[in-house]
Amino acid sequence: MKSYKALALISGGLDSMLAAKMILDQGIHVEGINFFTGFCGDLLASIKCKKDAERVQHNAKRTADLLGVSLHVVDVSEDYKPIVINPKHGYGAHLNPCLDCKIFMLNKALQWMKEHNFDFVITGEVMGQRPKSQLKHMLPIVARDSGLEDRLLRPLSAQFLAPTLPEREGWVNRELLGDISGRSRTKQMELVKKYGITEYAQPSGGCCFLIDANYTRRLRDLWKARGNKDYNLDDVALLMVGRHIRPKPYFKLIVGRDVADNDFLEKYCDKFVILRSNSHKGPLVLVDGEINKDEDLDLAARITAYYCSKHAGSAVQILITSKNGEKRQVSALPFEDSKMLFGWYV
Repeated sequence: MKSYKALALISGGLDSMLAAKMILDQGIHVEGINFFTGFCGDLLASIKCKKDAERVQHNAKRTADLLGVSLHVVDVSEDYKPIVINPKHGYGAHLNPCLDCKIFMLNKALQWMKEHNFDFVITGEVMGQRPKSQLKHMLPIVARDSGLEDRLLRPLSAQFLAPTLPEREGWVNRELLGDISGRSRTKQMELVKKYGITEYAQPSGGCCFLIDANYTRRLRDLWKARGNKDYNLDDVALLMVGRHIRPKPYFKLIVGRDVADNDFLEKYCDKFVILRSNSHKGPLVLVDGEINKDEDLDLAARITAYYCSKHAGSAVQILITSKNGEKRQVSALPFEDSKMLFGWYV
């Protein structure tokens, strides 16, 4: 008899873990796949890793290890850009193109499935758990538009959905699949107990920064300042760290909040103008945009001085380093109008 193979979308969350476990327990060979878009919380966790010895393990990789399955991480960040910039089905509450994102990822899974001789794809989707992309009437649309059709199996909610090809052909036993719907996590917790799972990501956490109001506000500001919706992975990462202050339409400052931010911003010294204090403990500040006027540079220096500790209104010596490494030092009085300064926060 043929041994069937399932490709599981592993996000690192509890639902995808339970879905994969449900199929594994039926003797099906399962391997995981995770698509890197750039907008993932794991990226921020790695940025915030303060000690060289620390390693923030990818949530999806940890989940796959706990399940004992292989995980394939695929970088789709470039192909994903049109989904973020101009989603066919529009955005959610912020800049989250959830429906287009799900269709995109399942289509990528379909391609990988065909190339590596897998038989069907499984996901941790739960009917009615999230708006739009997991509503009952949207689930068939996602399956159709992704091209997977009935080779897409959603084990956690299978009892509420039409039988898929793996169920009809007897590759999996439909009676052993789930009947979970809605946002309650009660049945998931029952499965956790049943399977003896002791380690998993926090339920309902979500990892995509496109659902975060603060992050998407910064992204919109970036697009507005540039006059277009393009971005790269450096942009994505920089939006995750520090304070973002835009005193003028044509430049903003990224001010490190802590040592981890400062260390991360240090990596961009050859791409941006950098400011830091020579006389007081303070942040590293990156200038995003072009400032050629002395008054703009003076303003940037004064804002930098504001965030230096123990300045007590005294002048702060600010070292300014250009993109080509040229250095100059200026004496700056800390910016005093905090109300205006906070109004410039992005």
